[in-house]
Formats: sequence, structure tokens, C-alpha cells
Amino acid sequence: MVNFVKQKKYDRMIPEIRIEDYNYILPDTRIAKYPLNSRDASKLLIYKDGTCADALFKNLPESLPDGSIMVFNDTRVVPARLFFRRNSGARIEIFCLQPYDPEEYNLAFASVGRCSWECVLGNVKRWKDDLLYFDSDDPEIKEINLQARLIRRSGQTGVVEFSWEGEVSFSGVLELCGRVPIPPYLNRDTEQIDLERYQTTYARYNGSVAAPTAGLHFTPETLSEITARNINIEKVCLHVGAGTFLPVKSSLVSEHPMHREPFVVSKKLLSLLAHNNTPLTAVGTTSVRTLESLYYAGAACIEKGAPEDIGQWEPYTREWPYSTEEALLALVAYLDRTGQENLVLGTRIIIVPGFRFRLTDMLVTNFHQPQSTLLLLISAFVGGDWRTIYDFALKHDYRFLSYGDSSLLFRR
Repeated sequence: MVNFVKQKKYDRMIPEIRIEDYNYILPDTRIAKYPLNSRDASKLLIYKDGTCADALFKNLPESLPDGSIMVFNDTRVVPARLFFRRNSGARIEIFCLQPYDPEEYNLAFASVGRCSWECVLGNVKRWKDDLLYFDSDDPEIKEINLQARLIRRSGQTGVVEFSWEGEVSFSGVLELCGRVPIPPYLNRDTEQIDLERYQTTYARYNGSVAAPTAGLHFTPETLSEITARNINIEKVCLHVGAGTFLPVKSSLVSEHPMHREPFVVSKKLLSLLAHNNTPLTAVGTTSVRTLESLYYAGAACIEKGAPEDIGQWEPYTREWPYSTEEALLALVAYLDRTGQENLVLGTRIIIVPGFRFRLTDMLVTNFHQPQSTLLLLISAFVGGDWRTIYDFALKHDYRFLSYGDSSLLFRR
């Protein structure tokens, strides 16, 4: 039973959840530090009707309903970690989070010569007012003369202006100079294997600083088998932010801030979902957050004439009277009216016990950290029965976190 309280900070009814209730012991030995040799060789835990069963990921298509819909997140992880040195020799890490000027991702990646990003800064106390130069012996890198200037700082984050020479885009700069930002809990540096395996095989659009890891298991062969079962494969794009790494530090979840993440959904998919009467499987929590945000964007269309970014606690503020079909068709009508083919918005939505799912019936996902917002989402999806799943996984030697094993969860 989830209690709801009116919290002064939000002036609305939100779930009263203590994060300590979502803790479990995760030995370091159970965290997968490297991927398996084959993407689809991982184990697959299947949870349905309160019970768990063992399977292999390569057999996932057999457990999916024929003729259903499966939604993937086709964001692409960018090598967003850059290492500079001061003249003194101090090493400064700059981790690009999201574009600042220009603000739009595609424009930022296409920028030539100069752009600014909001960043996490490592060893920032050693970075005074001086200009940083990217230190490399690679002739191609030296030729672009990459520099960084700190415009504004707030604690461990700040706005950094990058400048470089030549006609290369900032996307090209990152490919030349950056490193793949693997999760900090792996406790190792990025290695060659991460360049391929910390990326889904269907990744398309640059923008994420963390992989949608549920998709790391899928091979072209697995996708072909899914299609052969007449399952409709669809794509959304949500750029995963560094907030996915942030632990919940407050005792009450209501005090934990969610960061905005941009997403794109096509008008064609919105129309398909509006008229869908088959089960829908989301691949990964990022796909779930995108799909479930659509209802509230559609409600804004109905009430205000245009969609808006989805706030963190918006789903819990009141009773929402519209059907899912009404909300999605309102988005389709808005895109028709404005001559757009894609819905482009941002979401801060947090999915916790008490959330009402409107689109997602099944979820493919990895095993998440203790006391994380992702574990709260899992609990919400399985009606609070997350311990059954995680106890089973720990007892049966499942590998955890980004490079770990997978699960197929049926909503309760």
C-alpha cells in the first residue's frame, strides 16, 4: 500500500516512499564488469503472474505474443568524456551532459568551430581561469587544436565552451578525442571492447551519455526472429542523461530531482499506438518513460492546445479523465495541424509505486542498482513484487547492471 501526502515543495499529492525500502545486498562479484562474448548469450529471467523462470535471451522471441508491438530506444551513446591538461600538468575531466549553445542536439553535434555544453567536471578545483588544451600526440587530433574554456561553474558541474580549428563537426571532435562514458560502478577505464558493446546494434541518433542497456542483448538475428513472429518493431528516441547514474540521496523519494531528458516519437507511431489493441513490450526503462510520458503530453494538448514537457510528479497530481486513445490522437491532431512529422519534447517523469501504466504491458530490462529510481520503476511495474524477482536472480547467479543478464517482466 502506497501512501500519498501533500508535500509543500510540490503543493500536490505525491507518493510517500522511503528509498531504504528498496534496498538489497548486491555483492561486487555479481556486477558484470565486461559483456559476454555474444550479446544474446545472457540469461533471461521471465516473471509472470508472480512467478520466475529461467531462460536464455536468445530464446526471448518465443516468449513474446505473436502480432504484438515491441518498442526500442534507438539513441546512440556518444564518446562524451574528454580529458584535458593544464600547463601545470593537472588532468581535468570534462563529461558532456547536454548542449547549451546551441541547445538542440542535432545543431550542437553539427556545430563547426565552437559550441557550449553543460558538463560534469572532474578535478575542477584545479581548473582556474586558464584555457585548457587537449593533449595528444595524434597528428589528426593536434591539427584541430581543441580547447576548452569554463564559462560558469556550480559545484561539480558547469558550462564549458569548446573551440577547435578546421571543418570538422563537434560530433567528429568527440569521435576523435572522446571516450565512451561507461558506468562508474564498473570501476575501470574504458577499453576497446566498450566501443562496440556499450552500444546497441540498432543505435542511430547521437545524444546519450549512458546506453539504454536493455537493448545491448539484441543481435540482428534476434531482431529477425522477432519480426518473423509478426511482431511489429518500432523505435522511439530518448537521449539518456547522466542522471541515470545518480543515486537517490534523500530518504524520501519525493525530494529526489529527476533531470530532463529529450525524446522524439514519430506521428506514425503515435497513430499506431492510439489504435493498438495488442500487447506492447518496451525494451528498457527509457522506452517505458518515453511511452508513458505520451499520455500526459496528449492531456496537455487536450487542455491547452499544445503538448508540454512532462513534469516529474505530473502523473500523480490529480485524476486524469482522458482515455489513452484520446490523448494520443490529440498529439496526432496537433502534429497534423502544425505540419510536423515528429513529436519533440522533454520528460522528467518518475515512475514509482502508485503509477498507472497506460501503454506498456511487458518490459525487457536488466537488473538495477539498489535504492535507484530504476528499481522503483520495476516495483511499480510488477505491483510491488520486485523482491521476488531480485531474490530469484541473486539465488540463481544472474549477472547484474549494464553488462549483466536480462529479464522479461509481465505487468501486474
